[in-house]
Amino acid sequence: MDAETIKVRRKALCARLARIEGQIRGLQKLINQQAEPDKISQQMAAARKALDKAFFAMVADLMASDQIPPAKAADLLLRFA
Repeated sequence: MDAETIKVRRKALCARLARIEGQIRGLQKLINQQAEPDKISQQMAAARKALDKAFFAMVADLMASDQIPPAKAADLLLRFA
C-alpha cells in the first residue's frame, strides 16, 4: 500500500471517529434531557458498534499496509475485540 493510500485511509478513520464523537455528544444530550432509557440504550449500542467498526478498520489498514505482522494483528484482535 502506498503512502497516499495510507494517508487517505487515516483520514477516513479520523472522519469515522469524528462521527462517533458526534454520536457521543448526542448521547450526552439525551441523558441530560432524561430521554427514555430505551432510546439512550439504542444510541449507546450504535456508538459502541461504530467504535468497534473503527477498531476493525484500523487493524485491517495496519495489516494491508504491512505496518504490523499478522501475529501482532491477531494479538490486537484477541486482546481488544
